Amino acid sequence: MPRKKVNEDARLLQEALETAEDLFAYGVLSKPNLAKVRVLCEVPPDYSPEHVVKIRTKVAKMSQSVFATFLNVSVSTVQKWESPRAEKHPSGAAAKLLQIVEAKGVEALIA
Repeated sequence: MPRKKVNEDARLLQEALETAEDLFAYGVLSKPNLAKVRVLCEVPPDYSPEHVVKIRTKVAKMSQSVFATFLNVSVSTVQKWESPRAEKHPSGAAAKLLQIVEAKGVEALIA
């Protein structure tokens, strides 16, 4: 992803978080909902192939095929994420889903 796009995404997420915090201060947003917004506004990290494998095998405890279906990507995409030679990394919604799975487990996406 180009650096300008990353900076723009981070700026938009920061503005969304500030808006949520203002709504909380005015009593419009509950504390649990503010916590949810904070999690959703965190910029996902860059995931190395080793990190993706760790999330899939240790946290999600899924095969590549099941994990791919769960994230709504192809098995080939998961294989490329996990291959150091492919130089392909999760981004956008997929990176956000990985971040949530890593932090809260797959149950967070199922419930």
